[in-house]
Amino acid sequence: MPRRGVQPRPAGAPHTSTAKHDGLYNPRMKTAKPAATADKTTPAASAHHHEPGHMHSGHGESQEAALTLAEEYCRERGEKLTPIRRKVLELLLNSGRATKAYSLLDDMRQIHPGSAPPTVYRALDFLLSAGLVHRIESINAFTVCHDLTQCQHGILVVCQQCGNVTELHQPKLRQALVTQIEDAGYRLASDEIELKGLCSACQAAEAASASVAAPVAAAK
Repeated sequence: MPRRGVQPRPAGAPHTSTAKHDGLYNPRMKTAKPAATADKTTPAASAHHHEPGHMHSGHGESQEAALTLAEEYCRERGEKLTPIRRKVLELLLNSGRATKAYSLLDDMRQIHPGSAPPTVYRALDFLLSAGLVHRIESINAFTVCHDLTQCQHGILVVCQQCGNVTELHQPKLRQALVTQIEDAGYRLASDEIELKGLCSACQAAEAASASVAAPVAAAK
């Protein structure tokens, strides 16, 4: 979340999402492209779970503190974190990993049975515009942004197995990559850069499965 002394980023354009309930997030919905506010002298490498004072997933006091920070951030932008927007953000915090829009809709219906698809889509539209969440293009899912002062500069490492996402803040590496892309004649369509991978937990589970399967295969 924004650190003291950091100016809030400009508010996003009006939200006009017209998503249909097709089980996927409407691709026309905008992603956050706020102006950079991070100090370029920030250490070259850090991961979101090591940054103090940022918005983290979890339960109890830490989650409530994250939601309070999100509300304060929205107020600084001249916007409001309405109860529905807050609940969608809370569901993402509860998840602790990238979550698809239709899963969020199912969760909302457990709380508010009458929830319609546009309810979740409009909330996601706002949260993206405010920079409170990331859209993970590679798996068409959403995850909480853990550092609003740098989120547009982050490199997102996405586990293709479980949807876990880690934000790496390496401005020099990112800029070098962007320069290479632009030199090749391309322009990035999004502020975020995604890397696909397999997290340590999934690697361990895969290795355990392989070790169990090996004796069975040998017996045959």
